Amino acid sequence: MKRVRIVRHRRGTPARPALDQVAGEEPLEIRVDSRPIAVVMRTPGHDEELALGFLVSEGLIRNREDVRTVRPNVRNRSGNSIDVLLAPEVQVDFQRLTRHVFASSSCGLCGSASIAAVRRQYPALTRPLPTPDPERLLGLPEAMRLAQTEFSRTGGLHAASWFRMDGSLQAVREDVGRHNAVDKLLGWALREGSLPLRELGLLVSGRVSFEIVQKALAGGVGVIAAVSAPTSLAVEFARRNGQTLVGFLRDGRFNVYSGKVRAGKLRAES
Repeated sequence: MKRVRIVRHRRGTPARPALDQVAGEEPLEIRVDSRPIAVVMRTPGHDEELALGFLVSEGLIRNREDVRTVRPNVRNRSGNSIDVLLAPEVQVDFQRLTRHVFASSSCGLCGSASIAAVRRQYPALTRPLPTPDPERLLGLPEAMRLAQTEFSRTGGLHAASWFRMDGSLQAVREDVGRHNAVDKLLGWALREGSLPLRELGLLVSGRVSFEIVQKALAGGVGVIAAVSAPTSLAVEFARRNGQTLVGFLRDGRFNVYSGKVRAGKLRAES
């Protein structure tokens, strides 16, 4: 979060100077065994989780035993560099990384080397998925909004959360990039030793893109819910891989694009 000087305009009142709070955005260099592999534009905070989640998304690591340590790069005085040291038995093909040099906060795949590199291969889900209850789904966006401490101050951050099928939240992360928020959650789960996340769902505060559904699959998550719309590729990916995808989860309604939720009529608002 940053404080900046602005001029505030409001109908019926004179313009006046003020201080405002805006979402922080800074570059984070991610290094593997001291080798730079990507620069991600992100909101500072939970940087080690972001780095670990990024590597989970890229298919480089699967569990916490793959990681020897994760630490700030001591040679970078700005604090914007994280070094992940892998276990000796983990082999990395750096040429196959999907992101090269730079990934922006608005598009995590903008730095991909090729279209083919975008489509990471993860096993489709074959186990029975947890089936969300419609009423409990409807309560999730408000629960996440109340947990967004930085959004309440700046209005400029996305959020993602793991949720249980009883409608409670397991963990919430914020960032200027939706994909970064999900990577932070994946990093949290890796550290907790919870991957794959068979019994949890993923909730995101905005639209759900192909990359978000892909990250969920990398974490073994079969249920994804979004406050806004899914993209066509997200729907296609979810259907192909056996995931449940819910969109437009707001204002007492939602759409199911893939999979299913429990049957039943939603209660009318009192």
